[in-house]
Amino acid sequence: MQLFFQPDIEESAQQIVFSREESKHIIKVLRRSEGALLKVTNGKGLLFTAQIINADIKQCVAKIIDTEKQAKPNYWLHLAVAPTKMNDRYEWFLEKATEIGVDEITPVICEHSERKVVKLDRYERVLQSAMKQSLHFRMPKLNEPVDFTAFIEKQFEAEKFIAHCEDDQPRVLLQHAATAVADTLILIGPEGDFSPEEIRLALTNKFSPVSLGSNRLRTETAAIVACHTINLLNETK
Repeated sequence: MQLFFQPDIEESAQQIVFSREESKHIIKVLRRSEGALLKVTNGKGLLFTAQIINADIKQCVAKIIDTEKQAKPNYWLHLAVAPTKMNDRYEWFLEKATEIGVDEITPVICEHSERKVVKLDRYERVLQSAMKQSLHFRMPKLNEPVDFTAFIEKQFEAEKFIAHCEDDQPRVLLQHAATAVADTLILIGPEGDFSPEEIRLALTNKFSPVSLGSNRLRTETAAIVACHTINLLNETK
């Protein structure tokens, strides 16, 4: 199934007017003509079946003939992950986490972060592409980058964890720490890990230290392990 993304469609909409770029892709590249059916999501849990009524390469228009609503998950996964030095590694994390299932992502700028500037528009495109490829109907919420201290002091109604390498006997996330059917926030640090002061601050703000396994993982790998762990935990319930 080819899935298209149009974020502004409401449930009550009767037709979809595609952008010039998307219209060109539908008509010229995919060679769809009037009468052809398209599957479209707004990234908010709705899947529309639409029929092309105007196969214009500059402005394709389709009539909505069916709407499906995807049930909201019974948990929320928020990953706060420090940007990696190599940008393509962070984009790989965004892509794979979207495929696996993540609800919210925040780039957190830490003391040891080697990259402190990110391009959210590029990240958004990665999320959109991964959502369409994996046939998800909900796109993860991508937040603005935020300083670690400012982030850690916010109020979150969730189980809060920090995965770091300083604890000799941390609780393993899957076996002892996380709870199924619960909102979960997990902090993943940069290359070089969180600083001792950041770890202390997180613990002061009621983040629990957790382990993602016995191996030392790259930032992006740790984030994917955390994402898969929480999804696996909830799929078994």
